Amino acid sequence: MAKDIHGNPYSLWALAVLVLVATFAGDLNATMLATAVPTLMRDFNISLSTAQQASTWFLLGNGIMIPVTAYLGTRVPTKILYLFSLAVLFLGGLVAIAAPSSNYLLFIVGRVIQSLGVGVIITLQMVIFAEIFPEEKRGQAMAIAGLSLAVSPALGPTFAGWVLNKNHSFLGLTLSDSWRSIFIVPTVIIGICLLLAPFVMRDVLKNKTVKLDILSLILTVAGFGLFLYGLTNAGTDGWLTFDTVLLPTLSGLILLIIFSLRQLKMTAPFLDLRLLTNKQFSLATLILAFVTMAMMGVEIILPVYLQEIRGLSALGSGLTLLPGTLIMTVAMPVFGGIYDKIGGKMLSICGFIALTLATIPFIFISSSTPRSWIIFFYAIRAVSIAAVMMPMMSAVMDAVKPSEMTHASALSNTLKQVASALIVAVFTSVTTKVSKDHLPSAQLKVENPTLYLTKFINATIKGYSASFLLAVVLGTIGVAFTLFLRNKSRQH
Repeated sequence: MAKDIHGNPYSLWALAVLVLVATFAGDLNATMLATAVPTLMRDFNISLSTAQQASTWFLLGNGIMIPVTAYLGTRVPTKILYLFSLAVLFLGGLVAIAAPSSNYLLFIVGRVIQSLGVGVIITLQMVIFAEIFPEEKRGQAMAIAGLSLAVSPALGPTFAGWVLNKNHSFLGLTLSDSWRSIFIVPTVIIGICLLLAPFVMRDVLKNKTVKLDILSLILTVAGFGLFLYGLTNAGTDGWLTFDTVLLPTLSGLILLIIFSLRQLKMTAPFLDLRLLTNKQFSLATLILAFVTMAMMGVEIILPVYLQEIRGLSALGSGLTLLPGTLIMTVAMPVFGGIYDKIGGKMLSICGFIALTLATIPFIFISSSTPRSWIIFFYAIRAVSIAAVMMPMMSAVMDAVKPSEMTHASALSNTLKQVASALIVAVFTSVTTKVSKDHLPSAQLKVENPTLYLTKFINATIKGYSASFLLAVVLGTIGVAFTLFLRNKSRQH
C-alpha cells in the first residue's frame, strides 16, 4: 500500500479515481455551455455577446488561477488545498444554479467561483499522478490523468445537448430542458467527491515554507486576466478594437513582462519561469500547446458547421463527434503503455503526421459531405491527438525534478490556456473574415433569394475551410517541433 509524505498508508487507486472524477466533472464546466447559449439568451433576456460572457469569464478565472496554483501547491498541504478547491467549485455550481432569471450577474459570479476551483484541480491532477505512481508507470499514469482533460471538454457540448433535448432523471433528481439542469450533474458529482475527499485524499506533495510575494500575485492575476480578456474578445470584436482588445491585451502583456523579469531575479519565484530554459520541458510544453490549438480550433468550428450548415441539433452534432471522443478514451491508456516502453518521440511524430493528414479532407468540406465521412476522419484526428497529447503530458513531468513538478504543471497548463484562448480568437477571426469576403451582394437577396442563400452557404463554408487549412498548418509545425525531442529523459 502507498504511503503519504507523513508515512501513513493510503489507497492509491481510491485517491486516483477521486482526482480523476473530480477533474472530469470540473473541466466539464468549461465547454458544456457552448450548446446552451440560446437557452441562456432566452431565459435571462440577454444578447448573444452577453450570453457568451459565461464562457469568457470562466476562461479568465481558470487562466488566472492556474499559475497561482504553483505557489499554493508548494505552500499548502495537498489535502487542505484539494478540499478547499472542491468546496469552491461546489459553491460556484450552487450559485450558478440558484441565480434567478433577473440576475445574470449572479450567474456570472457563480461561473467565476467555479473556474477558480477548476484551475487548482486540473493543475494539481498532473502533479499528483506523477508523484503517486512509480516513474516506470508514469506514461500510463499521465494517460489516465489525460482522460479527464481531453475527454471532458469534448463531451461538454454533447452532454449539454442531451440534457436540453428532453427531461431525464439523475440520482433521483429530475433534469428538465433548462440550462440549470446542465449544472446539476457536475455539481452533484463534485459534492460527492467533497464528501469522500476527507477520507481518500492525502498529503502526497511535499511542501516548503515560501513567502508570498504580493507584487507577483498582483502582476500574475492582472497580467493574465487582462491578456486573456483581450484575446477572448479579439475573435468577435476584431483585433484592432482598442477598448476591448488592444488595450487589455497590450496592458496584460506589459504586466506579464514585468512579472517575468521579477521571477527571474527571485530565489524563490512565485512561478518558476527558469524551467523554460530546460529544452525538453519547453519543447514538450510547446508541442502540447500546438496539439491543443489543433484540437480546439476544429472543436469550435466543426459543431457550428454541423448545426448551421447541416441543420443538426446540438445533440445530433455532439453524437456525430462522440465516436471520436470514445475512441480517444480507449486510445490514451494504450499510448501510455507504449510511452513507458519506447518513449514519446515516435508516438508524437506519427500522431502529428496522422493528425495533419486527417485534417486535410476537412478543407474540402461541403454542404453535402457524408456524415459518416466526418465521423471517420474526426475519429482519426481524435486518436492522433491522443498519440501526441498523452506522451507530451508525461514528457513535461519527466523533464523536471520532482521538486519542480508543481511549477512545471502550472506553467505548462498556463501556456496551454493561453494557446486555447489565442486559437479560438484566430479561428473565429479567420472564419468570419473569409466568409465576409465571399458573401453575395445584398442586391442579390432581393433579386434571387434562392441563389443568394446558396452563395451565402458557400461563403460560410469557405470560412470553415480556411480554418481547417490553418489547423493543417498547425499540425505541420507540430511535426517539425517533435523532431527535436529526445526520446526519453527523466530527471531524478
